[in-house]
Amino acid sequence: MNVNTEAIEELEKEIHASEQQLVMFSLEWCEFCWAAIKVLDEYEIPYRVINLDSAEYVDNLRGRNIRLALNEKTTWKTMPQIYVNGDFIGGCMDLFEGCKTGKLQTLLKEADISFNKMVT
Repeated sequence: MNVNTEAIEELEKEIHASEQQLVMFSLEWCEFCWAAIKVLDEYEIPYRVINLDSAEYVDNLRGRNIRLALNEKTTWKTMPQIYVNGDFIGGCMDLFEGCKTGKLQTLLKEADISFNKMVT
């Protein structure tokens, strides 16, 4: 399927527009997305969620087109898709594993993104 050029441009803009925060592409109804948000809140990580199935993304199949662009970029079809400092770090389980191993905290420090260091 051909990916809309506008969707690719919007995706790249959203990924790279955030300074000192994590960006998560999400679906409002997705339990994995909810779980990821719960972890982000627990660690007090500044983040921005882009819910591709929200009313804001319905017109002209905007959310669907961005999702297709994400799929082409990452080859992933699942949500959430999480970016730190413009780099794709994976989904919900990758976020959990990164918290457990300390890899996420290292990425956040390198990106100068604040988080609660007291959470274990």
